[in-house]
Formats: sequence, C-alpha cells, structure tokens
Amino acid sequence: MTTVFNKYEGAGNDFVIIDNLRGDFIAETGTIASLCNRRFGIGADGLILIEKEPLVPYRMRYFNSDGKEGSMCGNGGRCAAHFAVRHGIALPVHQFIASDGMHNADVGSDTVTISMSDVSGITHETGNYFLNTGSPHLVIFTADAESANVAGRGREIRYSPRFAPHGTNVNFVKTEENNTIFVRTYERGVEDETLSCGTGVTASAIASVFAGHFVTPPVAIRTRGGNLLVDFRMEGNMVTGVKLNGPATFVFEGEINI
Repeated sequence: MTTVFNKYEGAGNDFVIIDNLRGDFIAETGTIASLCNRRFGIGADGLILIEKEPLVPYRMRYFNSDGKEGSMCGNGGRCAAHFAVRHGIALPVHQFIASDGMHNADVGSDTVTISMSDVSGITHETGNYFLNTGSPHLVIFTADAESANVAGRGREIRYSPRFAPHGTNVNFVKTEENNTIFVRTYERGVEDETLSCGTGVTASAIASVFAGHFVTPPVAIRTRGGNLLVDFRMEGNMVTGVKLNGPATFVFEGEINI
C-alpha cells in the first residue's frame, strides 16, 4: 500500500503526519517504528495520525518512535493543527481531541498556539518537581543544563523503580533572566534527548513559577531546537488556562510503500 505522508517539525521536534480520516492506515507497532527509523525509514521523533472524530474536525493519535502509542505530545499537537488547516480539515481556530482530552488550536502564519490540560498534584522532592502536563515529567533545576548528560542521566531516571512501570520524561532546566528558561528533555518512547518537547517545556515553565524562580507567567523557553512560550494561571495548587505557543513547520510531503 502506498501511503502519503507529511514531515513536520516544531522547534526541532519532528513528526511524520498521516491523514487517516478514512481509516486506511493500520497502526501496527513495527510499521510505525520502521517509518520513524532515521536510517531505514523516513525518520522522526514520532508519528501522528489524523483520524475521524464526531464532535470536532479530527482526533490526533500520537505514537512514539518506538512504535507504541504515546500520551499527549505538545509540539505534535501544534504540528497536527497546522497540518489540519493546511489540508482543509479544520479552520485556523478549531478544536481537536487527543489522548488527554479536548484542545483548542489557533494557527497563525508563523506560530501555532494550543491549549494544554489543567495541572494539579505537583509534587516536590529535593529540589525537583514532578507533574503531568498530558505526559508525566520530572523537572530538575540545574545551572549545568548545557553540559548535562541528558541521555545517560535521563535514561537512568526514566527506568528507575520510583517511576515504574511506565517511566517518566526528564527535563534539565536552567533559569535565566527575563522569565526565560533553557530546557533539555529526555523523552520516553524516543529513549533519547529530543531537540525540544512541548509537554516538557510546559512542565518546566509551570515548575519554574511554582518553585518561585519567577513571579508570574508567561515563561519564555529556549531549547536546542527553537524558542517556545508557555502561559498559564496559578490558582493555588491548580494550574489552568495553559497555552503552548511556538513554530510548526511543514518540511516536505512524500509517498512510501508499506
């Protein structure tokens, strides 16, 4: 079967996106892992299927590069929204469903903003913060984020008994001036550092205000793949009105035999 795909990237976080509104593409783990393989396939951090959903223009299904269906992907959501508008599936301002529920999308000429889930139950332990922004994230504040062994240390924490059996994503965060943080993320499912992670920068931004590094949002984020912005409201221990803004770029379209 010949499948048409689009390659997208959002701040260096790259994805294969397939229009699956007709349900022709069968989501098999081995097939998806092969498509995401950077040496023998298209190459991507993950694969996104745009599928039929009765209440909104589409449902976004996200799969990690290991071929397994994942939890919410923030940069993937922004790229999916851009794809949907570009292909006439949705209007520039629309809603879509993901694994963690409903999201609002606002697709501009240069950037895409999506709403993220409310956050509660933030835990604090020895200077680190654990929270779920649609995906679980441990946030570690460190002045050595640029030189941190993200792959090695991140993998160790991801597979530690503390986070078994499902593991966690791990963020190494340096606070800077003017409500800005620098973030590097180890992503489970990719099992390596990615150039940016949407749910990871969201978690890091929220943790930076929760920890008292900044007084109020929004928080600007630098990653190795680009710049993003996270805005939200703090209401006691509840975080609401979370929005993730950043670039979403169409790279190329192609066909592949599966």
